[in-house]
Amino acid sequence: MLLEFRAKNYRSFKDEFVFSLIPDTGKKDLEYSILQKNINGKEYKALCSSIVYGPNAAGKSNIIEAMDTLKAIIKRGHISSNKSLNKRTSNIASDNLELIPNNQEKERKPVSFGIKFIINNVVINYKLDISIGRFLEESYMHRVLKEALYINDDLIFLRSGMKLNLGDDALLTKYKQLIIEKNINIGRIIAASTLKYDDLFLTNGFKNIFAPKLVELLLDWFNNNFFIIYHSENYKSMIGPVDKDSNAFIMPDYINKLVNSIGLNSNGIAYIRRDENSEPELCSIFNKVAISAEAIESCGTIRLINMLMPLIHTLQQGAALIIDEFDCSFHPMIVMNIINLFHNPDINTNNAQLIFNTHNPIFLNNELFRRDEIKFVDREYDQFSELYSLADFPTSGKGSVRNSSNFMKNYFISRYGAIKDIDFAPIFKEILKRPGYKLKNTTYTR
Repeated sequence: MLLEFRAKNYRSFKDEFVFSLIPDTGKKDLEYSILQKNINGKEYKALCSSIVYGPNAAGKSNIIEAMDTLKAIIKRGHISSNKSLNKRTSNIASDNLELIPNNQEKERKPVSFGIKFIINNVVINYKLDISIGRFLEESYMHRVLKEALYINDDLIFLRSGMKLNLGDDALLTKYKQLIIEKNINIGRIIAASTLKYDDLFLTNGFKNIFAPKLVELLLDWFNNNFFIIYHSENYKSMIGPVDKDSNAFIMPDYINKLVNSIGLNSNGIAYIRRDENSEPELCSIFNKVAISAEAIESCGTIRLINMLMPLIHTLQQGAALIIDEFDCSFHPMIVMNIINLFHNPDINTNNAQLIFNTHNPIFLNNELFRRDEIKFVDREYDQFSELYSLADFPTSGKGSVRNSSNFMKNYFISRYGAIKDIDFAPIFKEILKRPGYKLKNTTYTR
């Protein structure tokens, strides 16, 4: 269960932004959006969904990219650029860290990340500050400046550069089910002597010497419960057993039922590899004949098929699913229906969460989202991005936002910001005065 994510000096965000999924206690909104977890007598609450609005180039996708980048760094265990690996990743910055720092910052400022979540009745809070130079400074030697791990608000370790401080023996013993008790003092010496400036202590020395079980638990959460789809229009999912005779990934019956519910009239769908060297291709099956889905299905139908498995996985595992432009090509009723799955306590029994950004104002509805679930990203031209929530506005006086307010109307009249008044007419008038550009074979020629 994700509670909070934060980052600083990341792309268009110069100052720290905090993406919080902790409910605003001062607001009375939809109660079914609240997830609850009791740990050692302390109750934790989290939102089961959140939606992000803002104009193009405001920085909405940078929030999701920052989450994906931290996940990539933790999984590989170091902050060296990773250009030789993951060539097909949609998040280029996760492999080319010199793209991360704010491009208007002239000085070398640290990039900071922080994430807080609950796993197996344990509250994890991890913080990471890294020095990776200025924007596009490829030759700069990357360093971990600070790294900290908290369990249930207890500081387990604090790293400052090449100096390492672990919690005292009594504290480490407190979590003996997760942390090895034996030879702690020897472990401290080994950990300090093997620390590397560009390695994470969390997934290297701490994992290998003190807490293999704990770190494997964390890595499993990042792999399976922190599910991020960046640039979702390019996302493909393949599921089901492989039919060796046809070299196909067969979709389970329940996937076909879901797809048929929106009007797909084929006998079924499957991913089929035409030969040993080709990529699996989504196909619709008609009378045992496989036809490329791209030839007969709409973009929205294909995207929905690819999104179904992440949605099912998320609800089954109680994961956090974060999607860039989730609703692109989907009818709003499909999106609303999916949102309501997360809001339905009879279906969302495992505390799953859905987060996505959008341009569709129809979801600005107090019967669909709480005020603290609605986020905005604003950015003036040539300035820095700012993240805020609808719940940040006062409930009385000038500029107030009540639960009874017409969120969509107020957004369009710019009461909440994060919207731009755009007029293309003058630019197009100037363009059309010039000699024409001709469209030929999907390329522009002059």
